[in-house]
This record gives sequence, C-alpha cells and structure tokens, in this order.
Amino acid sequence: MIKLRHLLDPQDFSIEELERIFSLAELIVEDEEKFTNLCDGKILATLFYEPSTRTRFSFEAAMLRLGGKVIGFSEPGSSSVMKGESIPDTIRTVGSYVDIIAMRHPKEGAPRYASYYSPVPIINAGDGGHQHPTQTLTDLFTIRETKGQFSNLTIGLCGDLKFGRTVHSLIKAMSRYENVKFILISPNELKIPEYIKTEILDKKAIDYIEVERLEEVIQELDILYMTRVQKERFFNEADYIRLKDSYILDKEKLKLAKKDLAILHPLPRVNEISYEVDKDPRAKYFQQVKYGMYVRMALISKLLGVM
Repeated sequence: MIKLRHLLDPQDFSIEELERIFSLAELIVEDEEKFTNLCDGKILATLFYEPSTRTRFSFEAAMLRLGGKVIGFSEPGSSSVMKGESIPDTIRTVGSYVDIIAMRHPKEGAPRYASYYSPVPIINAGDGGHQHPTQTLTDLFTIRETKGQFSNLTIGLCGDLKFGRTVHSLIKAMSRYENVKFILISPNELKIPEYIKTEILDKKAIDYIEVERLEEVIQELDILYMTRVQKERFFNEADYIRLKDSYILDKEKLKLAKKDLAILHPLPRVNEISYEVDKDPRAKYFQQVKYGMYVRMALISKLLGVM
C-alpha cells in the first residue's frame, strides 16, 4: 500500500509500486478530465526553503488539476522560519491544516527529519545535492513512455555529474533494472562521486564507463540525459565560468546519434542544449516537464489513497 506513506527517496517504493504510479499517470495522460475532482476537499502544502519554479509549479498545478487546493511558501523569508521556528514545529503546525506536504530544503536529509514529526505524508521535493525523487519518477516515466522499457538501455549522463542530484537519483533508480549500461560524460572536475560508483555501480556489477567527450560515445546511446553546470553548487566562481560551456549539445553532434535517441533534461537549461535542438523529434525535455505534472498527480492520488 502506498497510501499515507512518505516519498523521501526514489527507492522508498518497490518496482511494483512505482509501476502502479506510472500506470495511473498513463491513464491521466490519456484522459485528464476523468480525474479533475479526485482530490476535491484535499489540501497540499508546498514548503519551499529554497527557490524553485518548475518543481513548485508542477506540484501546485498537479493538485489544482486534481480538484484540490494549495497553500505554502516559496521561500523561507515569507514564513515563521525567519523568526527561528524549527522544522518540527513548522511541520506539526502545517500538518494540522493540510493532507499532504511537498518540501524542498537546501540541507540534505531535511525532508526525512521532517517526516519524523509529520502527521501527513511528506514528499521530498529536493534536498540539497542529495535526492530529488519526484524528478526521478518523472525521468523514469519519460523513459517508459518514450522507450517502452527500462531494461536493455544504454544511458548517457552528461555535464555536472558531481553535484547533480537528479543524476545520482536516476542512477540509483535505473540500477534496479536489468542490463542497463551507463556512460558518464563529464569534465574531470565534475565526475560522478566515488560513493555512487562503489555503493551502486560497482556493488551491483553494473556496466559503466567514464569519458570526457560526448562525441566519442553519443552513437551508442538510447537515452542522453543532459544537465547544466549549476552555478549555485560551486564555491569558486572562476571554476564555474571555466567549465559551464564544456558540454553543449547541438545539431552537429546529433548527426552521430541514433534516430530513436531520447534527449532528457531536468531543466532549467542554460546553454548546454542549443535551441536548434528543440525542433529535433528526439528532444523530449519539454514533454518530460508535462509528464512531471502527470506523475505528481498520480503520486498525490496514491499517497492520499483516493485512487
């Protein structure tokens, strides 16, 4: 049963439970009108302790499209956090008013800490460089819809693999499926953390290689997951400026790629994907955004037990 549980890590749910969420999301995609009153009378709180546009709007749009309501704050300056209120007190208070909470926080583990005090389900909407489970569910659903399977895929992860929480979460999630190969494409300074290699890839004997040039491997890929070099994750601005243009996907590079390649990106994009690529049928990142709303609609419905 998924009802009344928290989602703090993509692996909190079994493959079978994820499939139930994805099957519901697919039904919503096919006929959204059938689900417009599913959460009538329910309230979602969005507690965002750091800035977000897409994730917050996606949660809010999901709840509103289900017929529910939304309250919350988009940055801590507009809440009692500025007065020194603790996470447990905020969660206990807000949990008295609402049925479910989506929480984003810059500190790793904050949503898990909050879950110990919450009377309602907590959804981790991103905690520092750690986890972003609903983005991972979005990525998985996009792969499911575009490739029709999770197994037997070669997945290229390109850009900032050191600080990118979406990359770390996706590797963990996809490592549960059979015959998946990862190609890790990044500058040396932004390579995947060692713990991802030792605790997941090596431990599960998953096939992977690390390279520095996208052109060397793009022809092998079934999925290309692009990421931006995140300025806010750098301590040294000079390093950011030096690396931010290292990996840009354009039409020329795509000439080498498979005809059925699926290009994903968690967004926002800076300049790592040229705008000319947007017209390519292999570009799935804006479709991915839409899928994210449908996945969150399905997730909210399952956690509240209305489906």
